[in-house]
Amino acid sequence: MKRREFLANAGASLLAPAAFRGLPPSAPASLSRPNVLLILTDDQRFDTVGALGNPVLRTPNMDRLVRSGVAFTRAHIMGAMNGAVCIPSRAMLLTGRTLFHLEKLGQSIPVSDVMLPELLKKAGYRTHGIGKWHNGKESYARAFGSGGPVMFGGMSDHTKVPFQDFDPTGEYPDGRQKTGAKFSSEMFSDAAVAFLEGYGGTAPFFLYLAYTAPHDPRMAPPEFARLYDPGKIELPGNFLPRHPFDNGEMEIRDEKLTVVPRDPASIRKEIAGYYAMITHVDREIGRVLDALEKTGRAGSTIIVFAGDNGLAVGQHGLLGKQSLYDHSVRVPLIISGPGIPKGRKAGTFCYLLDVYPTLCRMLGIEAPSTADGTSLVPALRDSSATVRDELFLAYTKLQRGLKTSDNWKLIRYMVNGIETVQLFNLNIDPLEIRNLAARPEEVGRVASMTAELKARMKEAGDFCDLDKPHWN
Repeated sequence: MKRREFLANAGASLLAPAAFRGLPPSAPASLSRPNVLLILTDDQRFDTVGALGNPVLRTPNMDRLVRSGVAFTRAHIMGAMNGAVCIPSRAMLLTGRTLFHLEKLGQSIPVSDVMLPELLKKAGYRTHGIGKWHNGKESYARAFGSGGPVMFGGMSDHTKVPFQDFDPTGEYPDGRQKTGAKFSSEMFSDAAVAFLEGYGGTAPFFLYLAYTAPHDPRMAPPEFARLYDPGKIELPGNFLPRHPFDNGEMEIRDEKLTVVPRDPASIRKEIAGYYAMITHVDREIGRVLDALEKTGRAGSTIIVFAGDNGLAVGQHGLLGKQSLYDHSVRVPLIISGPGIPKGRKAGTFCYLLDVYPTLCRMLGIEAPSTADGTSLVPALRDSSATVRDELFLAYTKLQRGLKTSDNWKLIRYMVNGIETVQLFNLNIDPLEIRNLAARPEEVGRVASMTAELKARMKEAGDFCDLDKPHWN
């Protein structure tokens, strides 16, 4: 840990351009600290960016971010304790807390957990929040000094978004709720562009822009839907008509969006709709990036782009994100800005919650002791650097997982008293198709990885115990 702390500090000084170097944590934010633009999409999987290896998807503006910064190609969420995975995912990002350190599943954030925008506001930043906020009205009021439109909830018809204008009292009564007249991504981008073009303050800003796309319902505007013909969409290599066993979430809402067994034609339609919404939100992100350049702030703004969780959309016979397969726990994460290398890919394991201490290092602001994450600055400085050696993953009391540095993955399930074990060699099986857990030659690996998983569970404060019946 001491070596990591040294690298993080060294990395911060090397990354920051001259105007941002040497600021003590107590220095006023107006003394040349950069702006921060944090862009978050909803349900966007790790492999849905053209420049990161998807030849079908059209994402020119996400590609633009890849070219201008560092893409973390093995970024993950830690998991969730409920089916609405985006709630704890966003709470972990905002607080730097790990999954089992969240209160109330992340639906609200206690005053003791200082959120990133809250910390920056105290350091002199203008904090402005736009879009989806799924972590409580009181938390939003603490975090932002201005903002709106804000959607307090999880999902909606994208053409009829329920939202509230910014309320300086922080009350946000239901009676003041309005309904959006534009597609969600356009409405939120309009607000972000207006903020950037109208902001004349001397303090740097933190702009939190959280889209609700590409979350279902999959209803991209027609000109974007026409870009992806379902008849020409290839099924994923791990497509299955149904999941091979009960993972504990076979009847959740997400899994009922199409018929079971999965029909190839319906899955192609789902994928085409998913891709269309990603291309549409990409266009809207481009408008915000253009406004940043037009106002002359592109060179003094750190941009963080990420998805809040992945989505199966037909892989393993699943549609949703309530699993520990890579399609559900891996997300895009790109960081660009002043002093950050361009066009690099960092392969270290990391969590979204690591963004919090990373930005603190880059801004010269001391992270609170409650932030559990690890700074990614060493990997920004050297894309071959390892920040995390392994990853612990969890979903409710049903699933636990471990990924190791040599790219093996163990998932254990406990559903209705039945324990199921999966072991994947991701080096040769990245789609997680071949379960090796029952092979005699892998008995030792399953045992050693299970022991390591138990240790990580204990370290994380997990309430499950793999040694007890039903993991009680």
